Amino acid sequence: MPAVARAEWVGEAIDLMGTRVSVELWHDDAAAGRALVEAVLDEYRRIDREMSTYKPESPISRVNAEAASQPVPVSRELLDLVGRALELSDLSGGAFDITYDSVGFLYDFRARRRPSDEEIGSRLSAIDWRHVVLDRDASTIRFSQPGVRINLGGIAKGYAVERGAAILREHGVRHAVLNAGGDTRVVGDRRGQPWIVGIRHPRLDDEIVTRLPLVDEAVSTSGDYERYFEEDGRRYHHILNPATGRPTEGVLSVTVIGPDATMTDGLSTTLFVLGVEEGLELIERLPGYEAVIVTADGKLSYSSGLAPPSGE
Repeated sequence: MPAVARAEWVGEAIDLMGTRVSVELWHDDAAAGRALVEAVLDEYRRIDREMSTYKPESPISRVNAEAASQPVPVSRELLDLVGRALELSDLSGGAFDITYDSVGFLYDFRARRRPSDEEIGSRLSAIDWRHVVLDRDASTIRFSQPGVRINLGGIAKGYAVERGAAILREHGVRHAVLNAGGDTRVVGDRRGQPWIVGIRHPRLDDEIVTRLPLVDEAVSTSGDYERYFEEDGRRYHHILNPATGRPTEGVLSVTVIGPDATMTDGLSTTLFVLGVEEGLELIERLPGYEAVIVTADGKLSYSSGLAPPSGE
């Protein structure tokens, strides 16, 4: 009598992209499920190899090294993702800007290092998404002035979990959750129940400010607690305002929900920079996307599709 395949949840988590990434899925055949888990982790690793500025040999590092002097050939995938980032820059009036790294690379949060006012001032003009010139026919990227650096940290993890979800759907998986740091993509539901994703309190460990039931959606959270250090009572964190080259102030965390994790990832950073009023105004213009913003005074602000009933 042939062995009966067991249906079960299978998953794994690894350290990658400077964070913890994971995938968990339900499969009728546990062995086949484990193979798909490994396929998703391999996709995460591939994207990290392509898009990490911490890897000197990565294509994006080559762009940063050479694109100010000549057009650099890149894969269609990288060109398209940079193109999506530039579209979000246009949409947000420059609040989202992958050239933030022209100054951002000077920060070292582990070493508690921040650039001086003089260092920021000398490089600030290099932060402008319009310095990035794409040639879609030739599949090249060039920079229109020296000193420009791009970094996809505000969008690549969302792209990674979205790509992983696509692989699972192609193989018939109907229940899964994929995570990369603050970016989560759920496929279907949790076998009859919604997935419940908690938004952590930006200041109190192990506290949740709200829980969101999700079915076949993405959710991304950007917070000033992810990479930071404190000096003289001030918190220096990794989400920079492109206009100043300095950490954004006034917002502690932003969570965005929507149908595409690449977009929710980029939007959570965008709203962090824009602040409550302009951020929620932008979200209201994007059908299918909602947001929760926690401000420095601890107040929660919701977009219209998530706003709790009055009196709560």
